[in-house]
Amino acid sequence: MMDYKAAFRAAIEQVKSEGRYRVFADLKRHRGNFPMATFTSENGDESEIAVWCSNDYLGQGQNPVVLDAMHEAIDEAGAGAGGTRNISGTTHYHVELERELADWHGKESALLFTSGYVSNEATLSTLYKILPGLIIFSDELNHNSMISGIRNGKGARKIFRHNDLAHLEELLAEADPDAPKLIAFESVYSMDGDISDIPGTVALAKKYGCLTYIDEVHAVGMYGERGAGVCQRDGVMADIDIIEATLGKAIGVMGGYIATSSEIVDAIRSYADGFIFTTSLPPALAAGALASVKYLKEHNDLREAHQERAATLKRRFREIGLPVMPSVSHIVPVLVGDPVHCKIISDMLMTDYGIYVQPINYPTVPKGTERLRFTPSPSHDDDMMDRLVDAMDKLWTHCNVKRMRGVAA
Repeated sequence: MMDYKAAFRAAIEQVKSEGRYRVFADLKRHRGNFPMATFTSENGDESEIAVWCSNDYLGQGQNPVVLDAMHEAIDEAGAGAGGTRNISGTTHYHVELERELADWHGKESALLFTSGYVSNEATLSTLYKILPGLIIFSDELNHNSMISGIRNGKGARKIFRHNDLAHLEELLAEADPDAPKLIAFESVYSMDGDISDIPGTVALAKKYGCLTYIDEVHAVGMYGERGAGVCQRDGVMADIDIIEATLGKAIGVMGGYIATSSEIVDAIRSYADGFIFTTSLPPALAAGALASVKYLKEHNDLREAHQERAATLKRRFREIGLPVMPSVSHIVPVLVGDPVHCKIISDMLMTDYGIYVQPINYPTVPKGTERLRFTPSPSHDDDMMDRLVDAMDKLWTHCNVKRMRGVAA
C-alpha cells in the first residue's frame, strides 16, 4: 500500500531543499496604531514589530470610520449574511456597496464576490460559457487567479509577453476576426511594481473588436482623483469593459468585485458557479468596505502622502546601493536573487530589528528573482524609515548580498 504520509513529507522536503519553504508570521495588529503589531514566535515569545509588507496599503483596516461602520452593522444585523446571494444572503449592505462601487468606476453595475481571487476566477471562466468560441489574450505575468479562471474556462487562450503590445497585436492579427475576443491584463503588477499601457491596450482592443478586462486590485484606492484606480488616473475608465478589483488591500476589508455594464453583471451572476454556490460576505464586511470607499473618494491627500512615502523609500534604498527593482508604482521591490539569503535577511530583520517583511520566492516570482517587497504607507514615518534603511544597510553587508554598481558594500 502507498505510504501517503511519506509522499506528503517528500513534497515538503522538496520545497525546503530549495530554500522556499514558507513560514506564517503570527501577528496581532494594534487597533489604531498601524503599522505596529505583536509578533508571537513558535515558542510563545512576544515582541513588538513594524509591518512593512502589508497590502493594507493606506491603513484603512484601522480607520475609525471603517471600524465604526462594521460595529454598527454587527449591532444592527448580526454576524453572517445567512446564505448565498440567491438565498437570503443579499442584505441592504451588499446592495449599497455594489451601487457605490459602480459609481466609483463610472459603470452601470457592480457584483460582489468573497475575494479578489474568486472574482477573477469566476468571471473569466464564466465568460467562456457566455461567449462560445471566445479567445482570451492574457499577459504572461497576470495573477494566478486570472490564469486559473482562463484555464478553468477550457477555451482558447493566447499568452502575450509582459506589457508587449507589439506581440499582443501579432496574436490578435493572427486570430479569427469573427471570433469573440477579450484582452485580460492588470494595471499595477504587484511583484515588480510596473504599470501597463492601458491606453495602448484599449486602442488595440478597439482595432480588433475585443472586450477589455483589467485587474486593478493593487490600484483601487490609490490612484486617480477619487481613488478608482489607474484607469481613472489615465482617463480611460470608460473604455474598459470589465474592471475587477478587491476590497482586501487599499480598502482594508475583504472581498472582491467586478464593475461593468448591467448586462454583463446580470449574466455573470446567473452563470458563475463561484458566485452562485458560495455564502455572501457578512454584512459587517460590506458595511466596512462601503465606509472605506466613501472615505477614499474624498481623501486624495491620503494618496498623495502614500506616493511620497514610496518615492522616499526607493530613493533612500538607492542611496545606500540596494538593488531596488524598477518600479513606477507604490511597490518597492528589492532584489536578493537567492531564496536562502532572502529568508535569512527577512528573519534577521524580524528578530534583530523588529521589522517584518516577507520574503517573496518562487512560485510567486521566477527563480533567481527572489526579493523583499516593501509597501510603505502614509503611517510609516521618518523614524521608522530610518530604522529600516539602517537595518537593511547592515544586513546587506552582513549577508554579502550584491549592491548596485558604484556603491561600496
